[in-house]
Amino acid sequence: MNVSPNPDFLHELVTARMPFGRHEGQYITSLPVTYLEWFSRKGFPDGKLGQYLSTMFEIKTNGLEQLLRPLILARDAHRCKR
Repeated sequence: MNVSPNPDFLHELVTARMPFGRHEGQYITSLPVTYLEWFSRKGFPDGKLGQYLSTMFEIKTNGLEQLLRPLILARDAHRCKR
């Protein structure tokens, strides 16, 4: 299986919102780590949502949120221009 990185993945991640549950409508980047830990224990959903949640789990549990900061600032600046 040939897997190549998707250069747009992080841009998609910072704009993705939680589609269901207690945190419905929240940006995945703003989900509490306890919620992501729960998914880690119970199993991440299939598809892109599961990829986004598992990636945020790894980012937050390893203290790497600052890597997303420029993308989040750009997202919020773009949202304010509308």
